Amino acid sequence: MLDKIRLPEDLGKAIASYREQNKLSAVAVANKAGRSRTVLHKLERGEDVTVSSLFDILRAMGLCLTLQRAGMPTLEEMQRRFADEEDDNAA
Repeated sequence: MLDKIRLPEDLGKAIASYREQNKLSAVAVANKAGRSRTVLHKLERGEDVTVSSLFDILRAMGLCLTLQRAGMPTLEEMQRRFADEEDDNAA
């Protein structure tokens, strides 16, 4: 998982990675959360979903959020962020 989640895309990647590493199927998570698989996949892509959908999916996966001070981004975080933007601009 990422050190810090600063963007919706970071959250989505972290959720997808956790789900895959723990062999949780999208169908099973969505059913347990009472949400559609489409909502789960939107979340994993970093797209907008409701806050209640986010919490239902996290709860279904046995996860929760913790808040902490953001501090300055690390060099790795900055490189990853700008690499993602360059990829988007190249497309």
